[in-house]
Amino acid sequence: MNEGRAAQPGRLRTYLLGGAVLAAALTLAACSGGQSIGGGSSSANSGSPYGFTTAKQNPKSEITVWVDSTRLPAAQAYQKATGQKIRIVTYDGDANGSNSFRTKMELFNRAGSGWPDVVFTADDNSASWGSLSGTGDLAPLDKGTKNLVPAATLSGFAAGSLGVCTVNGSVYCLRNDLAQNVLWYNKTLMDKWGYQVPTTWEQYQQLAAKVATQHPGYIVGTAGDAWTPEIYMWGSECPASQVTGPKAITVNTSSPDCVRAAKMLDSLIASKTMSTQDIFGPQFAKQEGSKILMMPGPDWYGGSVFQGLLKTPKGQIAVAPALHWANESQPVTGAVGGGAWWVSAHSTNLAAAIKFATWVTTSDAYQADLAPGYPAYTAAAAKWIAKQQASGYWANNIATPITAAASQVWTGWVPPEFSQESVWASTVSAGMAQGKSIESLLPAWQSAITNQAKVLGYTVSK
Repeated sequence: MNEGRAAQPGRLRTYLLGGAVLAAALTLAACSGGQSIGGGSSSANSGSPYGFTTAKQNPKSEITVWVDSTRLPAAQAYQKATGQKIRIVTYDGDANGSNSFRTKMELFNRAGSGWPDVVFTADDNSASWGSLSGTGDLAPLDKGTKNLVPAATLSGFAAGSLGVCTVNGSVYCLRNDLAQNVLWYNKTLMDKWGYQVPTTWEQYQQLAAKVATQHPGYIVGTAGDAWTPEIYMWGSECPASQVTGPKAITVNTSSPDCVRAAKMLDSLIASKTMSTQDIFGPQFAKQEGSKILMMPGPDWYGGSVFQGLLKTPKGQIAVAPALHWANESQPVTGAVGGGAWWVSAHSTNLAAAIKFATWVTTSDAYQADLAPGYPAYTAAAAKWIAKQQASGYWANNIATPITAAASQVWTGWVPPEFSQESVWASTVSAGMAQGKSIESLLPAWQSAITNQAKVLGYTVSK
């Protein structure tokens, strides 16, 4: 299995472009064809049936598509399959909270030209700013009297997968891939030691206590990554990122659902069964790589971590369903990444833009055959996961738990227009490095999220 989060660690480290390269790429975008000139989406066609004011359309214009390096094959595959020439620009994909997509769109708005037609982002939070009244940078796909994307196509995406880019009932993206969390485990060791694979977080914590005593040095996860909250807090239904409107967010890190996850992590860190190292850091593979008994994490851990980083031998690694808390009426999980495609409201060739965005998210020629991560489109996902299973690397049937988790991602965690990972890293991770417990850092996390949200004009409730 290959990674689903823009080539992890690529999303964070490998494929980030240098400033000069990025500037050159975006200059190319500004000079490209297929763009609305002199006023953007407010300049023409106020009678549009799509629920927003479109630019004057030119069906013969060439569209410009922005992709990160990992999604470059998607654009190339589209050209090969359709014969349609498109202008491809590579950029950082909004990786690591760079916010480069929004920054450049604001520059183009001031210039009145230069907008791309379709953009891939490694985050899903662009709807939070692109849908704002008075900006209208991103095209709603199901608004007005005529949908840009048919309802039948939208319904083909995994349940809840479009929720992260839905604002006021309108969908603003087509999800490229998902990054649902499951439980990875070493089946060889579990069988050898007679351990039962846990199904709940409570059982997971109990098993960790046994490991600490019976097999010291082995770990059941890591809390050293910036996406730790997306595994443990999101999976605990912690209301730290509940975006309720274009500029409204609920943040309550003192909720019992946050506290229980924090207490669990603190207990595992204390017993040394929870690593505090960054999984892609310089020492993790060397010091912890051969000592992993279990590892909650996203679907892309299979290819990126176990096959790629750690080079775990064939036949050892298995997948279990996402862990859930015993008192949950319906099991839920979190997600670490998954990208999205956005169509610009400024495009002068919406038909071609929609055709491209639909093809790269639904076509087997890319999603089933070439895509590095679990597709958000369910028909392609079934073929993709079957291909991974057929590789013979895995110790069990990984398809069933990964597929089930795709529709279990809790919809109460919605990305705002800032990076929650960056906030966690600068507050909780920094505090942990000083020896503080995660539970004790929950108030600081609350304040940091609240302050960042207010700076960006959010109304924050608790």
